[in-house]
Amino acid sequence: MKFFNKKYMSFFTSLLLMTTLAQGKEFISSAKGYNGDIKVKVDIVNNEIKNINILEEKESDFTKDGMNSIIADIIETQSVKVDNVAGATSTSVGLKRAVDRAIKESKAKLTPKEKKVIVYNNVTTDVVIIGGGGAGLSAAIAAKDKGSNVILVEKAAILGGNTNYATGGLNAAETSIQKNKGIKDSVEIFIDDTMKGGKNTNNKTLVEKMANSSAEIVDWLIEKGADLTDLGRMGGQSVDRTHRPTGGAPVGPNMIAALSKTAKESGVDIRLSTFAESIIYDGEAVKGIIVKAPNGQKYNINSKAVVIATGGFGANSDLIVENVASLKGFGTTNHKGATGDGIIMTKPLNVDLVDMEQIQTHPTVIPTNSVMITEAVRGNGAILVNRDGKRFINELDTRDVVSKAELNQKGGSAYLMFDENVKKSLKAIDSYDKKGYLTKGNTIEELAKNLDIPSKELEKTFSKYNESVKTGVDSEFNRQSLPTSLSQGPFYSVEVAPAVHHTMGGIKINENTEVLSNGMPIKGLYAAGEVTGGIHGSNRLGGNAVVDITVFGKIAGENASSFSK
Repeated sequence: MKFFNKKYMSFFTSLLLMTTLAQGKEFISSAKGYNGDIKVKVDIVNNEIKNINILEEKESDFTKDGMNSIIADIIETQSVKVDNVAGATSTSVGLKRAVDRAIKESKAKLTPKEKKVIVYNNVTTDVVIIGGGGAGLSAAIAAKDKGSNVILVEKAAILGGNTNYATGGLNAAETSIQKNKGIKDSVEIFIDDTMKGGKNTNNKTLVEKMANSSAEIVDWLIEKGADLTDLGRMGGQSVDRTHRPTGGAPVGPNMIAALSKTAKESGVDIRLSTFAESIIYDGEAVKGIIVKAPNGQKYNINSKAVVIATGGFGANSDLIVENVASLKGFGTTNHKGATGDGIIMTKPLNVDLVDMEQIQTHPTVIPTNSVMITEAVRGNGAILVNRDGKRFINELDTRDVVSKAELNQKGGSAYLMFDENVKKSLKAIDSYDKKGYLTKGNTIEELAKNLDIPSKELEKTFSKYNESVKTGVDSEFNRQSLPTSLSQGPFYSVEVAPAVHHTMGGIKINENTEVLSNGMPIKGLYAAGEVTGGIHGSNRLGGNAVVDITVFGKIAGENASSFSK
């Protein structure tokens, strides 16, 4: 009887499980992503995944397209063995792990399937944009707003490029935000600061165009949904003109989220995981581009105008060393896709290049993982201290000067230090803390002990700096902006050193963003963003990249649209 009951119950349980799987059930599970747990609900019917919903996540907005792509691939192939999204690896792994746990909980036996073969045909449009970062999206929206049909191709599976990692803000002068806050600024001062920062080697015509258009681009971006209502100051600036989201949150993700949404809603044809291989050129004008689809198939996108917005070459170590041999072995803050595709692509067209040897290092990068600590931390009051517990530089000097000074310290690095008040003043610092980048001490003495540096020297350094804040005069290093004393514990530190950050050189353009060859415009070809050169001269000021890419991105889109009609 016992044997019968056991056998019967086993049979009944198996039958119930089979019936449950056949009828379908929702399985919920989670796994750790980049910013926290990713919680998913997986619908399984008859041993087949029918749907996957993300219930909770704290990932950056720019990863949304990547997560949707992974979900689509898992459902299509009935397997979690799909490719990660470049630039969102931790998010990809977390999402796949959460889905896998749900599948295992369901005990479903999935049957893997092959991805469908998609055949791509040649297409024709008015304007094609190469690159889906801040410059490319600005160009696409501007061209679409002028009535053109627009196709944007991006080699990654997510939009944003390096702009996703822009933290500090966007510099602009005489803006509505500044006026509302009673801050006096002028385009002329902005131009002077930018020229001085670039050692007066900048193309002044382009600098003037950027500065004169900066207030307009702030309003344009706010209209598109970006938050640029907070103000701060970056190195080399004379006035608080660095516009950023409320509370000092990173500017890049906020801006890309707004521009991506606008581009999609306006009808821009966005083609992700699509690599632009070459430009179609008949010797007189461009006629489109040849691209490689996600499945490797090549096809033509025929157009009357092309905008190159592929970004710089900060992640192409060979090209970096080719232009500046002394940077061999340096880390980089750039995403993996910043490989100089636009520069390589235009070689057959004999385009003019400018300032290729001008490569900027960023002074506050964590040596162990190449994570960049935004310059806004220094702008809000942080100081740089060496292993002797002493300040050694004006923290808000230009990036090249601060980088060189750090390399001259023991160990070739320094400690960026601040107190609880600075931490509370900038949302970006919260993410550094949550990810374990910061060393903490309830007192300055405790912080010094945790860092193994002389506590008495460090206490003297803080005391002297705080006295400078009180008097408004930095007698040691002539720092002009002294926003707050560093006296509220706990105290924080992170080790920083220089890494390749921005390539100031690239394709030569005129103020209309037309690409030049032997000084003359190539008909129908435009470029904007870090792929271009000349704007920043020998050194780019923090906050000038975001205004550069959006101002000239918008101009490129508008002019490409006009040319295509």
